[in-house]
Amino acid sequence: MNTFLPSSPEAEHVLHKFWRSLASADQSALLLDYDGTLAPFCIARDQAVPYPGVVESLTRIRTLTTTRLIIISGRAIDDLLPLLGLDPPPEIWGCHGWERLCSDGSRPPVELPVQARAGLTNAEGWCISQGLTSCLERKPASLAVHWRGLGDQQVHVLRLKVTEGWQSIARDYGLEIHDFNGGLELRCPGKDKGTSVISILKSMRSDMPVAFLGDDLTDEDGFKAIRGRGLGVLVNDQIRPTQALLRLSPPEELLNFLSVWSQTARPNSKDDS
Repeated sequence: MNTFLPSSPEAEHVLHKFWRSLASADQSALLLDYDGTLAPFCIARDQAVPYPGVVESLTRIRTLTTTRLIIISGRAIDDLLPLLGLDPPPEIWGCHGWERLCSDGSRPPVELPVQARAGLTNAEGWCISQGLTSCLERKPASLAVHWRGLGDQQVHVLRLKVTEGWQSIARDYGLEIHDFNGGLELRCPGKDKGTSVISILKSMRSDMPVAFLGDDLTDEDGFKAIRGRGLGVLVNDQIRPTQALLRLSPPEELLNFLSVWSQTARPNSKDDS
C-alpha cells in the first residue's frame, strides 16, 4: 500500500477520519519511537535531545488529555531517560520491548535466555579485541555497533568486518543481526517493536484510537503490527518503501501532528468544563 504524503488528498481523508475518531473516544494511545522520530540523529548519541517543541507538545498531551503516551525505542531505558526530558517519565518499552518502564514507575526484570546472554558477552569480547570499543553500545538484550559520521568507505569496511565477526556467534547462540539507521545490532530474537505494539494493543479496547510514529527500518515491524487497527506514521523527510500509511517530515509536520492531537483528544475530566 502506498504511503500518502501529508498534503495529499488521500492523507487528508485518512487524517480527517482518524481525528474524528480521536475526538469521539474517551481514551486513546500514542506510541512513539525516539531517535529519528522525536529527536534528530546525532553522531554523539548522548546529545540526541528532542526537537524544540516536542517535550512541550508531549507534556500537553499527557497532562491535558486522556491519551496513554508510550515510547517504544531500541535504546536502553536508562540511556533514554535523561534525553527524553519528561518528568515524570511516560511508559517506555526499551530495547525493542525487552525492557519496560510501567506508568506506575515499576520495571519488570529483563528475562534474557542464558544462551543469548553468553552470546552477547562473547560478541562484546570480540568487538573489544578488534578495537571497536569507541563505536560499541551494550544494551540489556543486544549489542550495537554505530558508524554514523564515518565516510562511505569506512562504513563499508566496518560493516563487513562486524558482519563476518558476528555471523558465527549469532549462529551458535541463536542471535540475530539487524540493520538500523547508522549501524548493526546483534539482538536476542523474540521481541521487536512489532511484538511491543501487539502487546500494547491487546491491553487496549478495540475501539480506542491508536497511532504509532517511527522513522527507521526497526519501526517497520510496528507499522505492520498496527495496520488495520490504528494509524502507522513514518516520520522521515525521505520517501522510501514502508508499511506505514502516512508520512510526516520532521520537525514541522511532526509538531503539527502532536499539536492537533493535544487539541483533539478527549480532555482529562479535571479539564472538562
